[in-house]
Amino acid sequence: MTPLAGYLLLAAVLFCIGLAAALTRRNAIVVLIGIELMLNAANLNFIAFWQFGAHPAPVTGIMFALFAIGIAAAEAAVGLALVIAVYRHYRTTNMDEINELQG
Repeated sequence: MTPLAGYLLLAAVLFCIGLAAALTRRNAIVVLIGIELMLNAANLNFIAFWQFGAHPAPVTGIMFALFAIGIAAAEAAVGLALVIAVYRHYRTTNMDEINELQG
């Protein structure tokens, strides 16, 4: 197995774990953690393809990963703010119990 295949296999496993967490769990915080795992798998793919590409540019893969990390941090901040706001209103983070969105 080549090193690139190992990184891609690891990224696929991380993505599958994140997807399973996002689709099967009821807790909103666990869903956010699953989405973060999927974004980290994509970052791992960026770095692996940059490192083992035919002609790696000086910092192209790292720049893609840094932008993705910045977007993931913003997504996590907004998502956590929404979860906290919903928790204050409904007193639960279980997404099945939140069935109405009223102001």
